[in-house]
Amino acid sequence: MTWLRTFGEVVRSGLTIEETRLEPLLALRTAAGVAIVIGPALWLVSPAYAASAALGAYSAGGATFQRTWRPRKVIALGAGAALALSTFVGYLAAGRLVTFLPLLAVWAFAAGMAWAVGSTAGIVAATTVGSMLVTITLPTSVGRALEHAGVIALGGVTQAVLILLFPIRRWGAHRDALADALAAVADYARRLRHDPTAPFDPEPLMTARDAAAVTPSQARTRPPALHGPRGLAERIRPVVAALADPDVGAPAEGPGRDRARELLDAAADVLDAVARSIRRGTPAEVRPGSTDVLRVDEEHEVLEGPARQAAERLVELLGEALEIAGSGGARGRTPTLPGPAGAQFLMRPTMFRLVPVVLRAVRRELRRDSPVFRHAVRLAAVATLGYLIAARLPLGHGYWAPIASVMVMRPDFHRTYARAVARLAGTLAGVALATVMVQALGPDAHVFGALAVVSAGLSYTLIRTGYAYSQCFTAAYVVFLLGMGGQAWEQTVPERVVLTLLGGALAMLAYVVFPAWETPRLPGRLADWLAANGRYAAAVLRNYAEPTREHHADMRRALLASREARAAWQEAYDRARQEPVRPRGLTSREAQEAQEALKGFGRAAMLMESHVPRADSRVVPEAERFAEALEADTAQAAVDVREHRNPDWGRVEEALHAWEGAAGDRSPVVRREAELQKQALEDLATAVSRTPLEQDVGSAREEQRVRAAAAAEGDGSGPARRGG
Repeated sequence: MTWLRTFGEVVRSGLTIEETRLEPLLALRTAAGVAIVIGPALWLVSPAYAASAALGAYSAGGATFQRTWRPRKVIALGAGAALALSTFVGYLAAGRLVTFLPLLAVWAFAAGMAWAVGSTAGIVAATTVGSMLVTITLPTSVGRALEHAGVIALGGVTQAVLILLFPIRRWGAHRDALADALAAVADYARRLRHDPTAPFDPEPLMTARDAAAVTPSQARTRPPALHGPRGLAERIRPVVAALADPDVGAPAEGPGRDRARELLDAAADVLDAVARSIRRGTPAEVRPGSTDVLRVDEEHEVLEGPARQAAERLVELLGEALEIAGSGGARGRTPTLPGPAGAQFLMRPTMFRLVPVVLRAVRRELRRDSPVFRHAVRLAAVATLGYLIAARLPLGHGYWAPIASVMVMRPDFHRTYARAVARLAGTLAGVALATVMVQALGPDAHVFGALAVVSAGLSYTLIRTGYAYSQCFTAAYVVFLLGMGGQAWEQTVPERVVLTLLGGALAMLAYVVFPAWETPRLPGRLADWLAANGRYAAAVLRNYAEPTREHHADMRRALLASREARAAWQEAYDRARQEPVRPRGLTSREAQEAQEALKGFGRAAMLMESHVPRADSRVVPEAERFAEALEADTAQAAVDVREHRNPDWGRVEEALHAWEGAAGDRSPVVRREAELQKQALEDLATAVSRTPLEQDVGSAREEQRVRAAAAAEGDGSGPARRGG
């Protein structure tokens, strides 16, 4: 993608309104927390203390809107404590650049490394850098600094107390995650009615698994309805895929296909009912027609062989789903599902036990090629440079420039640039709105305090609809706070606009000077996904060779590792498509074809998983040899892909040939699924294999193709889009 098209995508992304469900009650409660600390501080003490209290309450409240599975009150307390600490430490080093700049650089670097733990930790850590930059201008002594730090921490405590006293949709995020997973499988079943090879994105299942991990205290209070249905969705997904597949399930046409469509439609209805029940916490009803479809008539059932086995298994699983949908958690108990998924809780470490986990995560990212490490370096450099430049300008409130940089910077290129554009647009709109209101109402600290609370509430309400729209009211909130402290709008408005523009420009320039492009990493991500898929497929096959509890556990672990590798590839691939970087190692066409091939390989393994035998079933000795060959060849192919060599499937072909020639093959369906895996691997080899000449000119051709496509779009001569 060229730089011109990249900037067009950046502007479009930064100003896009995201379709999401608004949460006005949460915004109202959080804005009330801001009002509770501003009012008394303004009335009893001074505007400076009110500004500190507002900073703590506003930032701590904003942290509770981040996507995290820990209790919101814990997040509010942690954010308030971190803001207070950064404020006090910043004041101790303030006054001399020789002490403050090194502290700012180290603190910003640590905030950047916090992304190793997750996005919530990274965002909260970035706000502490902003707190350090703002509040060092307020106190005049160590005692006053302690007072301001305490007031900021009080803002976090206030938000936590409000969350405790007025819970809104308690466990709501966890309910939504589980309901989304069930709804995703329901949608998958419906799509399979029309497309038997429809793809499935496992991200909702991964999110539900992440949400299912709880601390010991959460495990004691979690509703029973949130423990068990996730495992049900995991087991239904491969069964519906096997039922719909014409190679190993229902026939492509005829009464068997019609029966499969009926079962898939009934499965979708049941899963949607369970999803609604869990999301709302109320019992749900399923259409009578769907329950009638689930009655299997032994004499008149048209499905045969593996398709009938899949249908019977699906009916059994949906019967459990119907029981869950009938209870809805309203009677205090949800049926416990058999198997590993319902056997134990997924445990999450407590805040104190999280410390060694955080240290290990940060240590893993302390390498030059890590995107997190490079982000931390950029953050430290831009924060200090922005502070120095702004200090030399004839403008007040110079801290706005480094704050703008810190708050828009992310570990990847596209989000950094999109947020920079969104922040500038939101700031312009916000300060214009605030200016008009300030001129109309005149200087009044109490009025400005009330307007700041209203702006905070609107910012919280729009926080998930797009950064630009939330930032509009955040900018107005800051202007009102400064007006509450006696700053005239003629001073604050031009300064904030100019310094925000400076901070955004520094953030964007930093990514050009010291980037962390994903495009060169695509071969490595693809290799990791291939190796993980190979281990998963081999683990499934070993369950056929020797169906034991240990092999089943290995299969589950391999499946989770395969999903993580796929998610890492997808994230890298999506980022690479938005980068103005020439393809290296994999062209966009090769990456797309390789992705489709690996999805097909994983789907073949999933189909095989749906027929995994029980412990008392007969074994398939040929599966062990094929599993060893598959694991060995995919591991070697991963090395080949990473080093830009053509992969080879010699062991797989030999093992499959021996399987086909084995006397008395008792598992034709399993062998057919193994053939599907081999075909997918051949498709992958076709996608990534190139002759020596192609290896020399492939990147050049890709660059020419991209330029031609961009030129065609520019003059309107490009091919018409489907549906346009």
